[in-house]
Amino acid sequence: MITLYGWGPLFDCPSPSPYVMKTDIQLQMLGLEYNRAIADLDAVPKGKAPYVIDGGVLIEDSNFIRAHFEKKLRRNLAAGLSDEDSVTSWALERMAEDHLTTIMMMERWLKDGNFFKGPALFFSNVPDAAREGVMQEVRAGIAASEQARGMGRHSDAERMQLAEWDLQAIAIQLAGQDYLFGDTPTVADAAVSAVLISCATEYFDTPLSALVRGHTNLVGYMDRMKARFFAKNLWPVSEMA
Repeated sequence: MITLYGWGPLFDCPSPSPYVMKTDIQLQMLGLEYNRAIADLDAVPKGKAPYVIDGGVLIEDSNFIRAHFEKKLRRNLAAGLSDEDSVTSWALERMAEDHLTTIMMMERWLKDGNFFKGPALFFSNVPDAAREGVMQEVRAGIAASEQARGMGRHSDAERMQLAEWDLQAIAIQLAGQDYLFGDTPTVADAAVSAVLISCATEYFDTPLSALVRGHTNLVGYMDRMKARFFAKNLWPVSEMA
């Protein structure tokens, strides 16, 4: 029995986490049958989702989940791609997950209006007396981390310019195709579409959503991916509370 642990619909997205969406898509691409369950981050060493339990074996991180099942099934989600396209695929995935996702995360976690409308919900189980202090500590840690990394040293306008350059690259690669490398979704489509869906949600007050939606082909691409992989909510709750 395979169980994917993460979160279901929230913030007008199939999941609040693009990484959970990515793994959900990739498991479907691999033709696996699996259950979905709400993650308990205190129960796993890395303290993050998604994670999968496959017959008693714990696999953490979306990249290692994919690698585990590709090896087990002797399949490759990049099969059919040329060497050049495989390199481009990995670069697009890393750009979306390591760059665009950082900008999206800062919009959600470091802007007060967005935080208290969104990520603050994740702290609902913290005792009332401690909740504000815990939230402040977590947000300060994120701000310090991004300051050290360098992204936090840019102005809002500069971060949006960086995001737009990323989005232009994805839109150019997609061009008039249904998916990034043709008529069939491959490995990078899972990661890239999940990040785009997360960035494009209009649940939050951020210019990032308009930047994504300003590319007509990206809007059609997100719609196709959601219709193909998230037509029905299969998580144990209709929407995260």
